[in-house]
Amino acid sequence: MKYSIDRTGGQPAYLQLYSQIRQDVVQGILSYGSKLPSKRTIAEELSISTVTVEHAYALLCDEGYVEARQRSGYFVIFRASDGFAAVGESPRLPQAHKATDRPDFPFSLLTKTMRRVMNDYGEALLNPSPGTGCGELRDAIRQYLARSRGICVEADQIIIGSGSEHLYTLLLTLFGRERRYAIETPSYHRIEQIYRASNVSFTMLPLGSEGIESQALWSCDADILHISPYRSFPSGVTASASKRHEYLAWASKGDRYVLEDDFESEFSVSKKPEDTLFSQAQTQRVIYMNSFSKTISPSLRVGYMVLPKELLPIYEARLGFLSCTVPTFQQLVLAELLRGGEFERHINRVRRKMRKQIL
Repeated sequence: MKYSIDRTGGQPAYLQLYSQIRQDVVQGILSYGSKLPSKRTIAEELSISTVTVEHAYALLCDEGYVEARQRSGYFVIFRASDGFAAVGESPRLPQAHKATDRPDFPFSLLTKTMRRVMNDYGEALLNPSPGTGCGELRDAIRQYLARSRGICVEADQIIIGSGSEHLYTLLLTLFGRERRYAIETPSYHRIEQIYRASNVSFTMLPLGSEGIESQALWSCDADILHISPYRSFPSGVTASASKRHEYLAWASKGDRYVLEDDFESEFSVSKKPEDTLFSQAQTQRVIYMNSFSKTISPSLRVGYMVLPKELLPIYEARLGFLSCTVPTFQQLVLAELLRGGEFERHINRVRRKMRKQIL
């Protein structure tokens, strides 16, 4: 067995095993339908516990790479080369996604952080923010994405704006209204409203149980695909591992891009949230988007997007003159919450509560 565990690197053993098996599945070394070694076999050969192997296998199951069959073991269900997710099928959608009862971000902590920022920055808070956002917040987001979502970028690739809707309109200007767009149906209603109000051509692609139906995706003439692969709203559909690779394959054909809205991903009940398309992409064809509306407060209209490096000169040429739409004070408060760890501690508290509700 070629798998190995590095006990000096700091990464948990189950994540190391998960990553190695997933790579073999994606590359076809472990082909569709093949059976994974038993948990006991891997545990003995790697000198790790069967619980560690079980955690790795559970992640692979969660992300749609393998499935557990009762009294038979674990089998690969990922296919990257034969049409991905059943071309032409129209599987039944799950029930509409319902909002989870999540505790609010602690107000006392928020006010404490605001007072600290006011004391530390003083009159500097009255200075305007750079057009793409304050360097403090962009760097704090850069570090947060690297440790929590596996997205390793430079701070200048991150653009701050007043919520997702504002960022959508920026991207329409960046790409141009002559481009053809595609969105999920059903999807967040404001996405369709923004495209209609902007008078751009767009196609609505039907969702199946694993993501956009393959036949509709490959037959559309869109240049830009706007998706929420973690959990599409309001359907609650999460794109399977095969479907995520299909989206990336679609983007690799011609001058195409994927807009990845990572809506609600922080509230995954899995020990390890699913990989983003941005972190999986081998080419610079994915734009990552997220906001703090769900994680802190809907009234906090702050979002951000991560652009591929190849788009930065185009952004500067077309949109570099714009002022940032988020006040400097709000940006510095968010930067402090991210740098001090309060933001992630809140997310972890919510996720623990959600796990207890499921059990």
